[in-house]
Amino acid sequence: MTDRPTSKPNPDEAGRYEIRIGGNLPARWETWFEGLALSHAPDGTTVLRGLIVDQSALHGVLRQVRDLGLPLVSVARLEPTPPAADPAN
Repeated sequence: MTDRPTSKPNPDEAGRYEIRIGGNLPARWETWFEGLALSHAPDGTTVLRGLIVDQSALHGVLRQVRDLGLPLVSVARLEPTPPAADPAN
């Protein structure tokens, strides 16, 4: 068994991703990318953000981008959001 450093995410586990696509996609396209939120950035790109369950699912999203002929700008795994502090403490 190999110990993995805890500071690096395991690519086979779920993670939050940000995928940038060139141009502004209409909001109705959000249904093509199930579970990912679609927004428009000031630089003219469309941003898809959300939880992707594993590398296979990530490749599926990227395949959709390719099949639709959309220009892929970037893919980034986002840092996990730290748990909120308990206000009772």
